Amino acid sequence: MQAKGLFGKKYLDIQERTREIPPLAEDFVLVKVRACGVCGTDINFVRDWEADPMPLGHEISAEVVEVGKNVTTVKPGDSVIVEDCTMCGVCAACKSGQPQFCRNMYNLDGQPGMGDYMAVRFNSLNRYEGLDHVSACLTEPLAVSLTSVLHADIPLGGSVAVLGPGPLGLMSARVAKLYGAGYVAITGLPAKTACEKARLELAPKLGCDDVIEVGPQDVETEIKKKFPDGVDRVIVSSPPQSLLDALKIVKYGGIITFYGLHFGGKSKIEVDINELVFNKISLIPTFAEPAINFPVANRLLRDGLVDASALITHTFTYAETKKTMEGIIDGTEPIVKAVMVMDGE
Repeated sequence: MQAKGLFGKKYLDIQERTREIPPLAEDFVLVKVRACGVCGTDINFVRDWEADPMPLGHEISAEVVEVGKNVTTVKPGDSVIVEDCTMCGVCAACKSGQPQFCRNMYNLDGQPGMGDYMAVRFNSLNRYEGLDHVSACLTEPLAVSLTSVLHADIPLGGSVAVLGPGPLGLMSARVAKLYGAGYVAITGLPAKTACEKARLELAPKLGCDDVIEVGPQDVETEIKKKFPDGVDRVIVSSPPQSLLDALKIVKYGGIITFYGLHFGGKSKIEVDINELVFNKISLIPTFAEPAINFPVANRLLRDGLVDASALITHTFTYAETKKTMEGIIDGTEPIVKAVMVMDGE
């Protein structure tokens, strides 16, 4: 059968491509995409990526259409989250209780989540109930935020600064509160655009105690008014340059976990290693491959502990993808999180 999907590169060059889905293999499942969130990675691709167009979309909720003859874990009609990278389960890392180090992952084989149909291996699916498709597609990004908080190892009642008020940063702040943080601050660019304003205004509703606008306010000054020695933990969801601010505000012996990326040539920063050593600072990257923590993330959404309706401010059709991504990049729309819903849904 034929399936369509979107690919993109720099200058909002978004292309529709059609591909052939072969007869279903015995361990595979055919799913129909119901909703797919726009990730910061997608925005990086259509703003900065100069090589061949990349498949767009990996925050996927879908419905099972057909299953291979060996598949017993899902059936047609089930609602599922599709993992973009799935642990193999049989390598040394997986069998040693460290699946995060798996190097034999199953992936989407270049299939874009912003499309209509996909064929994926059965173990790349997480069945869910009690959530609509649009809310459910937050499972993948929430799992990333949850993992960043787990890496941060926040002490009970501890202090946390989250750098960057995008959807991942906002969810990291919310989960930090759920995880026992006594104080959470979030930083972001000044509220000069509709997008920036919407994100900063949402932060207190998700539990942030302070919102710091970078530029009009100095991050280090504002944090050290309350925590002269710095905060216990810093979570960096903004681009790599923000790590320099993180190093200024983390306390002696603190932890910085980070997952902000940049594909436009700004992925390198200069760090004083002596400062890290002498102040016993830990830098821990969060890279959400393979997919982990999906069941917990889905439960947090289902139970309302993370409010999907507050985060998802915009839905759009397949045909409106370019317009929506342009609105996110230029900030003209008050978009916190945007989710593509396939035409006709």
